[in-house]
Amino acid sequence: MVESTVIKSGLDGVVVAETGISEVEGQRGRLIIKGFDAEDLGFSHTFEETCALLWSSKEDGAELTKLFGQARVEAYEMSKDILPALLREHPMDSLRTATSLLTSGTQVDSKEYARITAAIGVFAANFSRMSRKLKPIAPDPKLTHAADFLRMITDETPSKAEIAGMDTYLTTVSDHGMNASTFTARVVASTESDNVSCIVAAIGALKGPLHGGAPGPVLDMLNEIGSPENAEKWIATQLDNRKRIMGMGHRIYTVRDPRAAIFEKAIRKLEEAGLKASRLPLARAVESTAERLLAERHPEKPLKANVEFYTAVLLDSLKLPSNIFSSTFAVGRAAGWFAHIAEQRALGRLIRPASKYTGAYPR
Repeated sequence: MVESTVIKSGLDGVVVAETGISEVEGQRGRLIIKGFDAEDLGFSHTFEETCALLWSSKEDGAELTKLFGQARVEAYEMSKDILPALLREHPMDSLRTATSLLTSGTQVDSKEYARITAAIGVFAANFSRMSRKLKPIAPDPKLTHAADFLRMITDETPSKAEIAGMDTYLTTVSDHGMNASTFTARVVASTESDNVSCIVAAIGALKGPLHGGAPGPVLDMLNEIGSPENAEKWIATQLDNRKRIMGMGHRIYTVRDPRAAIFEKAIRKLEEAGLKASRLPLARAVESTAERLLAERHPEKPLKANVEFYTAVLLDSLKLPSNIFSSTFAVGRAAGWFAHIAEQRALGRLIRPASKYTGAYPR
């Protein structure tokens, strides 16, 4: 390679594909998914309807709901006897291992995508149960994916408001441009590997704390702060010690992450339905305090709330334990992964970037 080559080690700003799936407008704080503003989509579509949209499916949301229900039962029957042996300390390790046991080809087919996506929900929910010393539970094929996922985790029949909140979450996180896990799925798809291999690789990328692994630590932070009046001192101390404020800052957004606003609205809707969201006042206080103190110390770099900040509060309000937050992200993001896998297969080109050698040469 010539000396003038510009190297961008994180691929920042490097366009690697054209896509009709989603657009992230970092300066405006806007997310567009398949022609919909993310906020409109999040409050108007169920997860199955979102999958139908992303996959350009011949089946509509109602038909996919039936396919999802059947697929959850099949996944449970296939795995129920071996799930305990697959339980690992990190929930994403469990999810990755279980998903790898599924079989698939390279077909671009919404029924195939629904089968694998549904299984991810079953695995995530039951691994959460087992980590809490509960037995695995069979899915209910008559429920929607959001409703059954909540039921399997909490052992309770979710309310309409809770189901709506879960649908909002799964739909909103379904896709977000060329993020790390999505790019990973596309790289594997570009080799003409099978669909399950693409998804397993994406789960491995999502596990990383710099991508999808931070909602749990946000909740830990809120628990440690305890009350709004403690926010100023706690955050200042963290910054003095050069420690990161969890849930603040994003690689692309220079303004507040639009998904944070969507989830904050979803939490308000839960409150309006009579459900408690006890951490919301604390989260708002921590967000405003952190934003102000970060701006004072780093005026050159805007650091606003990202998706993980209010993810923690929303999923906690839906009674999900914090150890399943990253796995729940995978349950929703699988929809977008498959949309990108299909798009990459249609392109039919191996992703093979170059590198610049900096090692020694033979004498």
